[in-house]
Amino acid sequence: MSLTIWFNGAYNPAATRRLREGVGAHRLIESAFPDTIVGRPGHTDPALAEADVGFGQPPVGDLLRSPRWRWMHISTAGYSRYDTVEVREALRARSAIVTNTSSVYADPCAQHVLAMILGLGRNLLPAYRFQQQDHSWRYAELRFTALRLTGATVLLLGFGAIGRRLTELLAPFRCTIYAVRRQTRSEPGVRVIPEAELTRVLPLADHIVNILPDNEATRGWVNARRLACCRPGARFYNIGRGTTVDEKALLEALRSGRLGAAYLDVTEVEPLPPSDPLWSAPNCYITPHLAGGRKDQDEAVVEHFLANLAAFERGQPLADRVI
Repeated sequence: MSLTIWFNGAYNPAATRRLREGVGAHRLIESAFPDTIVGRPGHTDPALAEADVGFGQPPVGDLLRSPRWRWMHISTAGYSRYDTVEVREALRARSAIVTNTSSVYADPCAQHVLAMILGLGRNLLPAYRFQQQDHSWRYAELRFTALRLTGATVLLLGFGAIGRRLTELLAPFRCTIYAVRRQTRSEPGVRVIPEAELTRVLPLADHIVNILPDNEATRGWVNARRLACCRPGARFYNIGRGTTVDEKALLEALRSGRLGAAYLDVTEVEPLPPSDPLWSAPNCYITPHLAGGRKDQDEAVVEHFLANLAAFERGQPLADRVI
């Protein structure tokens, strides 16, 4: 089986060289318009019409106009722009599939959340702030407000690859873990609940971790009504998508003290404008969409694609199939 593979990633030389070698006898089209902004659709490219397989961030319009493609591998975990009725109908007509790269990002995302939970709980971030500001020795203030993670209640909003990995990392802390998910089948170490039970569980949670993707059903999902149900002092973490949170409601929950702290790795607008009030909100900690990052990210994404390519050649199931 000889395939034509279209690629529009902007990867480091070693990863690009590995891709060229790894596709073997297949024809590789490297787009003249590489995608330099991760997570955004690339520039329209007529060369996609020649491809059986795509790897990267293709514009939806190009996909719909391309008659040959049988498999599209999205280079990110997010795929909402492709999860539409129009794309799904085109998939069914061609017996084509879509995979993403969620398993590459699951471990760093889970570690990122765990780091922030522990960093906030052990007062590492406030201590560093005092070091930077006035070199004050806030012994009593920091020592006697530090929290343990052991035995805490963690609520996951969404439960996929990241949620599963985070559950594994939390196991030594003997946490009680809930997860909200449409499909309420059982999962090891997690109490999966439907959305209808959220208002019952929110007041129990010490830590609320948002892993929701962006789609029509999730935009503004974390709203004022749900934030009002949180336990006073609860901590909120967002590594899903910024659009899933009503940021005005979040800001008010921080200012009122309803939330003890918020950690945001994603925001509705990215980059977050310097004038945005979230930067100076009380107990709000922001990182610039770092959670999925890893030093070997380009190489890992390429290896994931090549492993799926080998499975595709053999007619076997592909990892991280989403459509």
